[in-house]
Order: sequence, then structure tokens, then C-alpha cells
Amino acid sequence: MTILGKRIRIERLMNRETGRTVLVPMDHGVSVGPIEGLKDMRTAVQQVAEGGANAIVEHKGLVGKGHRGSGKDIGLIIHMSASTSLSPQPNAKTLVCSVAEAVKLGADGVSIHVNLGDGDEKQMLNDFGKVSSDAREWGMPLLAMIYPRGEKIKNEYDVSVIKHAARLGDELGADIVKVSYTGSPETFREVVEGCSIPVVIAGGEKMGSDREILEMVKGAIDAGGAGVSIGRNVFQHSNPTLMVRAISAIVHDGASVEEGLELLESK
Repeated sequence: MTILGKRIRIERLMNRETGRTVLVPMDHGVSVGPIEGLKDMRTAVQQVAEGGANAIVEHKGLVGKGHRGSGKDIGLIIHMSASTSLSPQPNAKTLVCSVAEAVKLGADGVSIHVNLGDGDEKQMLNDFGKVSSDAREWGMPLLAMIYPRGEKIKNEYDVSVIKHAARLGDELGADIVKVSYTGSPETFREVVEGCSIPVVIAGGEKMGSDREILEMVKGAIDAGGAGVSIGRNVFQHSNPTLMVRAISAIVHDGASVEEGLELLESK
């Protein structure tokens, strides 16, 4: 029954026809506070839902504030990891939710965050193992956000460490793994080829242009990526609905960057 439950929930998070997904993380309030674009969660979720996002990622306390009871439906992933920018160890993530609690809140999936190379890596990996076991028990899809961040990491976007991050998610039982984009379809293909589960890219810091965002998305899809998990570059956009629509066209419909830009100009 848990296998069936997971299969049903995954179809709420990923397009069943393409096997890809457009996720919009909105968990930033814990780490940096109520930033622009996330002050009104109801509006923020409404905008990305109308654009065609498959799911959002948020912390447990905001469930119900974003899922409006009206408008277009959207999947819900509850984020289970937390740290703040005020901490002397901002990269050390701790668990603040359980899979059982997420089930009670109506989640379609859960997510965790691991920073490889951090001094607290051991604890984060221990948490990953526990959450993976609980998620399997409950039939709950698990998204693992894994980033190489520590003293031994010279370049957190280097293909060798990104490949390691993606493979870790695969090895420890995630259903989807989120990693940074390596900068080109050629290098990102190495990441995808070394991982048997769907790989989605993070959006990173706010980018300078719409073209830059869409070129990154297109590169990841051309390399065999399973979609995106983009936050600031969506919810802080001047028109989040159109940005999601443009990204979704590339991810699910095979649109070009130029076609995506045309959608953004169709205000």
C-alpha cells in the first residue's frame, strides 16, 4: 500500500506525461525572513499555480495559508530542514518536522537539505537516513536538496562535487534530488548519467535577466534533467505567473529559450 501511496503522491508533484516537474521553493522565510515576493503567501502561491507550477515547497507552519481552497491546484512539499542566516553555523541544517506530521498536514511530499562538507555533515546525513526510512514507511516522496558547501569545497559548482551530491541523494533513498546547475549541458549530463533518480536544478541567487534563467533551464533539460526547483527567480520576478509559464513550456513542452521569452512578453 505504501508503494501505491507514493506513486499517487508523485503524480501530484511531477507531470505524469513528461516525467518532469516545475517546483517553486518558498521556504526562505526561515533562513532569511519575509523577503520580497513571499510576504503574502496566498498571493505568491496563487501566482505560481496559475503559471502551471507542479508544486511548491514550504515549511509546516504556512500550510493552509498558501493552499487557498480556490484557484488552480498545486502540489505541496513540506520542507523538514532549517537554519537561519543569523546562526554562526548557517549551513548546519536541523530537522524541524517529521514525515508523520507532514502526512497529517496533507503533504504530497517532503524535502530535506544537506550541505556536504559542512562540519555538521555527519548529523545531516544521519537525519537524511532517518527521514528516508520514514518516508519509505509512509509512502511519502522525498526530495533531497544537496549542496557541496564546506572548507574542502573549492568550487561548489564543479561537476565532480555536483555529481557526488546527486549520487548521494540516490544512494540514501531520495525520490528526487535537487542540485546546482554546473553551467553547461555537457557537464550537467555527467551529473544526470551518474544518478538513477530524477535530477532537478536549483535556481540559485537572483539572476540578471530572463534569458539567463531560461537558458539555464533549457541547458538542464537538454542534458536529461527532470526539471527545476527555482525560488527567487520566480517569486521575485515582476510577473511570477508568466515566468513559471515560460519555464514550464521549456520543461514540459520542449519550447526553446526564444519561445519562452515570447511567453514572458505576452502580458
